[in-house]
Amino acid sequence: MIDDRVDLSSAEEAVSGGEHVPVLYEEVLAGLNPQPGGRYVDATAGRGGHAEAILQRSAPDGRLLALDADPTAVSAVQARLAPFGERATVVQANFRSLGTVVRAHGWDHVDGVLFDLGLSSAQLDVPDRGFSFASEGPLDMRFDPTATTTAADLVNTLDATELARLFFAFGEEPHARRIARAIVEERRRGRIDSTTQLARLVERAVGRRGRIHPATRVFQALRIAVNGELDALAAALPQALDLLRPGGRLAVIAFHSLEDRLTKRFLRQEMMTCVCPPAQPVCTCAHHPTLRALTKGAVKATADEVRANRRARSARLRVAERLKEPEAPSQEHRAAWR
Repeated sequence: MIDDRVDLSSAEEAVSGGEHVPVLYEEVLAGLNPQPGGRYVDATAGRGGHAEAILQRSAPDGRLLALDADPTAVSAVQARLAPFGERATVVQANFRSLGTVVRAHGWDHVDGVLFDLGLSSAQLDVPDRGFSFASEGPLDMRFDPTATTTAADLVNTLDATELARLFFAFGEEPHARRIARAIVEERRRGRIDSTTQLARLVERAVGRRGRIHPATRVFQALRIAVNGELDALAAALPQALDLLRPGGRLAVIAFHSLEDRLTKRFLRQEMMTCVCPPAQPVCTCAHHPTLRALTKGAVKATADEVRANRRARSARLRVAERLKEPEAPSQEHRAAWR
C-alpha cells in the first residue's frame, strides 16, 4: 500500500514558494520519450511543469494539449505555455471526457498521455478552496468551482452509515464509523462548514498520535467523492488507450493506493492474452494484449527528490507502451505489475 498519510500542512511547506518542479520530472520524460513532431496530452496540467518539459523535449514542432478541471490552473498554465505559441493548447476540462476533448481539437491519435493525479500544491495553498485543514477555509474541495456538490454538502447531509462508507472506501480510514458518528452528533448543534472545524472534530473523536493529522484520510475521502476522482480515472484510462497510436505511451503518477491500484489493474488486464474467468476451462474471450510495461512495478522518487519535496514520497509512476501488433506478453511484462 502506498503510504499517503501525509500531513497536509507539511506537504504545503515542502512545495510552497520557490520554483515549482513537478514530481518525478526526469522519470516522466524518460517514460514518455517526447519526440519532435509528436502529439501529447497532459490530462492533469496542474502548474504546467510536465507540460512545459514535454514541449521542450519535443521541439521544434511537437504539440501538446493540456487539460485541467480547475479554471485557476488553466489560466496559470496558459500563461506558462504562451511562449510555445500554437504548439500548446490549454483547455478547461475533466479528463473523464478525454477522448471527446482530444478529438474535438482534431487529434485522432496521440504519441503520449500523462496523468499526474490528485491534488496540486497550488490548490492546497489557497484556504478558500477548502482542501487543507492547515488554515481556516470553507469545506469546498471542488476542482471545478461550478460543480454543484461541495464537501460541506456531504458532511452535513449524509447519514452516519453513508459517511462511514465514504471515509472507508475513499480514505481507507480505520476509524470511519467513529468519525461518522461524531459528525452526526456535532450536526445536532449546528452545521459543519469550515476545514478547521471538521479537523478539530475528527481529532477529538479519534485522538492524535504521531505527526500525521487524524483528519488527513477524511479530507482525502471527501475530496475524492466531491470530484468523482476514481470514477473519472476509470473512465479515462480506456479512452487514453484508444487515443494512443502504436508505440504511443501512457504514464500515470498516483499518490495513494486507490489510484495506483485502479491503474495497475487496468494496465495488467490490457497486457493479458485472456481475460476469461479463471475457472473457465477454455478461452472464449479472444482478447489480445494492447500494452506492454515500460516500468517494472512502480517507479518511486529518489531520496534527494523526497528531501526537496515531501509530497514526492507518495508518488508512484507506471508507464506502458501501446503494442504495434497483438502479441502475448512476456513473463517479464507479467511480473512488472505484481
